[in-house]
Amino acid sequence: MKKLVAALLVAGLCFSAVSAKPKKRKVEINGIADLQGKKIGVQNGTTGEAWVMDNVEGVKLASFKTGMDAALDLKSGAIDAVVLDELPAVEIVKKNPALKIIRDPYFAENKEEYAIAVKKNNPDVLNAVNKTIADMKANGEYEALVNAYMPVDGNIVIPAVEATAGSSTLKLGTNAAFPPFEYVEGKDIVGFDITMGQKIAKTAGAKLVVVDMAFDSLIPALQSGTIDFIAAGMSVTEERKKNVDFSEPYFASEQVIIVRAK
Repeated sequence: MKKLVAALLVAGLCFSAVSAKPKKRKVEINGIADLQGKKIGVQNGTTGEAWVMDNVEGVKLASFKTGMDAALDLKSGAIDAVVLDELPAVEIVKKNPALKIIRDPYFAENKEEYAIAVKKNNPDVLNAVNKTIADMKANGEYEALVNAYMPVDGNIVIPAVEATAGSSTLKLGTNAAFPPFEYVEGKDIVGFDITMGQKIAKTAGAKLVVVDMAFDSLIPALQSGTIDFIAAGMSVTEERKKNVDFSEPYFASEQVIIVRAK
């Protein structure tokens, strides 16, 4: 009888150990000062990753292929926070009510500028990009694009695809996990940068081809000639300027912190 009771107790303990869910650590993060010593998720190759590495003491850094991958680990309690660009963060939180955004004055005062990257010493493509950006801002197309992909009411209206054609091809490299700048809708890659890429190809008289890849693979692909330009919500940094040429900036963004809502 005693052996039976002991066996049942052991079985019960084993069952409890298997079925018990790991508890999420109680973590209070209200700004960048609270990131010290925490487990922080970032997207590979981004300025958010570089900032955390350079500025957060004792950080336990976890790099992910996409911001959404990082957010899923945050929800599960595997990490304490995610540092990511503002607009993609807003889209992630919109789809995950268990998360919320923390804004820090430091990030607001140190906005980053997005620009199109082209291979060094490629004036033809760079001129077509800069001309397109200037024309769009002058004729109202830029404002219309902002209103379409960043509407006040949050209801994105994807513009009609601008057909491109020509004897030559322009390959746009992007990372389609960064809404509203580039993301997958159904079977198509859409977004602010993709529509702008279509206009750049029309300016150049070329057919546009969109190539999706990991964010940290974009600059090597540009340098090797696999793609002709990068439109991927890419921030201009001194380090990146050593390897690519940047167009005129077309958007200013800031980093934010994503945390669990409870």
